[in-house]
Amino acid sequence: MKKPLLILVAGGSASGKSTVVEEILNKAGIDEVLIIKHDDYYHDQSELPLEVRYLTNYDHPSSLDNELLLNHLQKLMKGETIDKPVYDFVNHTRSTEIEHISPKPIIIVEGILILENEKIRDLSDINLFVELDDDTRFIRRMLRDMKERGRSLESIISQYEKTVKPMFHKHIKPTKRFADVIIPNDRKHDIAVDLIVTKIKQIIGDRI
Repeated sequence: MKKPLLILVAGGSASGKSTVVEEILNKAGIDEVLIIKHDDYYHDQSELPLEVRYLTNYDHPSSLDNELLLNHLQKLMKGETIDKPVYDFVNHTRSTEIEHISPKPIIIVEGILILENEKIRDLSDINLFVELDDDTRFIRRMLRDMKERGRSLESIISQYEKTVKPMFHKHIKPTKRFADVIIPNDRKHDIAVDLIVTKIKQIIGDRI
């Protein structure tokens, strides 16, 4: 197998990263894609009491095990399989579940801080940043966390005010400078998507 094409997709929490990725893949007509969530590489906290885990700042770079992700990406780029962790956001630690994953021609890694790590960026072929205004992202995050992660409205608001919003402006938003394309998700972005699709096809064609 030729070296996989690696795409990193960053953006604030609930900015619509997954939706934009789906749009790109549909337009490109590509099926053989491996999508990895950076969220699954949050550090294991099983040795900590639950009340301590609740205090985790998930929007700070130190919360992520980037060394493990880097190791896994390097293996995938060489055609090797990996055992990927799965994060349990209800219990605030890694699940006992592990996903056995094989490489595919295109690998996409999504995460709010995926462009923050230089070593991971160095492996990448295309870097994207999905942008959406703060208010819309907060509403989307609130609805998601209540539905999918069993969170109370009070805890969501508290976390947003204490860590999510300040960490976005301190650590996430500045990584826009590493993006090849910034995709505005509050209006039509057909041109940006078309440019990305064209670039993906070009790189894949060069590696055949």
